[in-house]
Amino acid sequence: MTTFRISEAAGLLGVSADTVRRWVDGGRLAAVRDEHGHRLVPGVELAAFVRSQAWRNEPGEHRASSARNRLRGIVTDVIRDGVMAQVEIQAGPFRVVSLMSREAADELGLDVGVVAEAVVKSTNVVVELAG
Repeated sequence: MTTFRISEAAGLLGVSADTVRRWVDGGRLAAVRDEHGHRLVPGVELAAFVRSQAWRNEPGEHRASSARNRLRGIVTDVIRDGVMAQVEIQAGPFRVVSLMSREAADELGLDVGVVAEAVVKSTNVVVELAG
């Protein structure tokens, strides 16, 4: 069974270890103790928790899309030229860079400091084991 130390779980979730401890103490996230009394989060429990926290449409919000991979973050850089724009978003520990038309970036009002979602739809995704 794969388990994660509190700090490892926090790193995977993009939150502080204190936040994960509060979730465990509050019963939102299951944990077990090892032989030294340290808390470990079972991988299966962490995966279930992450799924339960996934983005959902807010009441009254109508957003129809087949894309399921949404990374909410803050725009950290926008480089515009005559036709194209390069937009960088920091979504937790993930840096996402998107190339789009300048017109699209302007219409969306994408500037440094704006909260945005990177939406990824792909049938070609490479999966690697962390090592």
